[in-house]
Amino acid sequence: MKLETERLQLKEINESNVDDILKIRSNEIINQFVQRISPKNNYDALQFILTIKERTQNNETFYWGISLKDQPNLIGTICLWKFSEDRKIAEVGYELLPDYHRQGIMSEALNAVIDFAFNDLHLQEMVAMTNKFNENSKGILLKHNFLLEEGREDEGFPDNLVFSLKK
Repeated sequence: MKLETERLQLKEINESNVDDILKIRSNEIINQFVQRISPKNNYDALQFILTIKERTQNNETFYWGISLKDQPNLIGTICLWKFSEDRKIAEVGYELLPDYHRQGIMSEALNAVIDFAFNDLHLQEMVAMTNKFNENSKGILLKHNFLLEEGREDEGFPDNLVFSLKK
């Protein structure tokens, strides 16, 4: 499932994206706000890609690599995952290499995914978890009319805030 915007292509990731996924998922600036085990090498990145491909084929997730239309390399990712049992709610997650921050790129990608989620998948709600210190992420969510869910917790991640957007 490919999505396009004015400047971006959101496309499925595959084995040819190993170097890009390693670069994105091991980036120290991105990872200061994300609790995960970062890939250490191409093998780890490949294992992640294969897991995502399997979850995509099983309709557990929609996962896109973000690239500028005039460049083949991925500069970030965005996904819909953790679908509710009735498939009316899903969580959105995203990451972008720091060189591309503050250029409206993630905002453009998020617009495309919101449109896809509500109009193609017919979701009723999207949720997003972000670290309380991640000002860029909080700003993007608020810009796109996500509301902070006061008192709602991201289980196991006490430093995260929960935002939601209803159709």
